[in-house]
Amino acid sequence: MTENRNNGLGTTFLAFTLGAVIGGGLALLTAPRSGSETREKLQGMVDETRTKMNNITKEAEERLKKTVEEGMHRVEEKSDQVKAAVKAGKEAMEAEKTK
Repeated sequence: MTENRNNGLGTTFLAFTLGAVIGGGLALLTAPRSGSETREKLQGMVDETRTKMNNITKEAEERLKKTVEEGMHRVEEKSDQVKAAVKAGKEAMEAEKTK
């Protein structure tokens, strides 16, 4: 449930950021400024958006790594449990054969 909420928040944030960039870009293009001023403003917005997207990407990468590590740990635990169960089964079979 937490994962779904986090995914929803990420999607919402991405949609909000994309909408803000598009809206800001349109506002800049229709504003009464010189070409060089408009280019500077657009470059600033691009740099800011790039920084935000890099942060989102790093956060997603960290979450993914954590999830993979947790999954590997769980697989190892289950593997150990299965090995112990198989060993116990073999021992029980051997005990029955010797009776």
